[in-house]
Amino acid sequence: MARERGARVKDKDKEVASLEQLQKRLDNLDQRLDAIDSMVTAVAERMMNRPISMAVTCPNCNCTIDIAVVGNERMMR
Repeated sequence: MARERGARVKDKDKEVASLEQLQKRLDNLDQRLDAIDSMVTAVAERMMNRPISMAVTCPNCNCTIDIAVVGNERMMR
């Protein structure tokens, strides 16, 4: 019986450690997602302030497509 109790305690300790590790990983993921969100927001704000032009080449026909994105804010001179 003592061995069974010891095994249960060890299993419970492993579960607690595993849950703590999972919580740390989730916290790290949350921080990374927040950082990505901040970067995407900064890029979007810059895009709204200036026109951006992209050239995309089709992999099938090798045709180049020009895409222009213009924000609704006027450029300051």
